[in-house]
Amino acid sequence: MEIKVLGPGCPKCQQTEKVVKEAVAEAGISAEVEKVTDMMKIAGFGVFGTPAVVINGEVKSVGKIPKKDEIKKWLAAAK
Repeated sequence: MEIKVLGPGCPKCQQTEKVVKEAVAEAGISAEVEKVTDMMKIAGFGVFGTPAVVINGEVKSVGKIPKKDEIKKWLAAAK
């Protein structure tokens, strides 16, 4: 599973990355979590608000820090 956290490195983006990594660990899923800070790559996903979360190429969240339970549901659906 491939998870990308999109954002320039702002506090909200850092918090989103932390919550995503915690959700992955708690779910016991093998996943690669990548931080994407390049604005051109972020725009390539059609995302113009950060932070954003992309799971297996599908944008799941834009412009907010998702809740850990919400992330776990996305992970379960993406298995």
